[in-house]
Amino acid sequence: MEIERKYLLDKIPFNLDNFPFTYIQQAYISTTPVIRIRSKKSPKDSLTKYILTIKSSGLLERQEYELSLTREEYESLLSKVSGNVITKKRYLIPLEEGLTLELDIFEEDFDGLVMGEIEFESREASEKYNPPEYLSGEVTFDTRFHNSTMSKMSKSEISDLIDFAHTN
Repeated sequence: MEIERKYLLDKIPFNLDNFPFTYIQQAYISTTPVIRIRSKKSPKDSLTKYILTIKSSGLLERQEYELSLTREEYESLLSKVSGNVITKKRYLIPLEEGLTLELDIFEEDFDGLVMGEIEFESREASEKYNPPEYLSGEVTFDTRFHNSTMSKMSKSEISDLIDFAHTN
């Protein structure tokens, strides 16, 4: 079970050079149900992982299943997807209470969008959490900020989404 809250960030209050990151490329085979393929490359060790993920419906809580893929399987599936391929850098930033902020800085079509996710062990823990001020706009329940929704957006919808993110 994945339990996460999502936030927009207009300004990043720390030096990102102090935190590890991964390059992520992801695309969607289906958005109903969510079937995603993802490559995760760590510049630290030059290792790339390829993953097929299936997610149930939901906003705060969703079941999530992950399966490893080979590079060849990933590339074959990638050649068959339609819609936007999402690319981003994901930084892992430790927070209090043993939590981690997964800070995504989007690139290419979504350049300018910065979003953070925090995963929790329980729904109760997620509901009790009081985020720091720099996590200004919660978008957990705004489906426009689901990567699966973003994968289907037109260029003008992407522009509107980024504009909205910078005004909230």
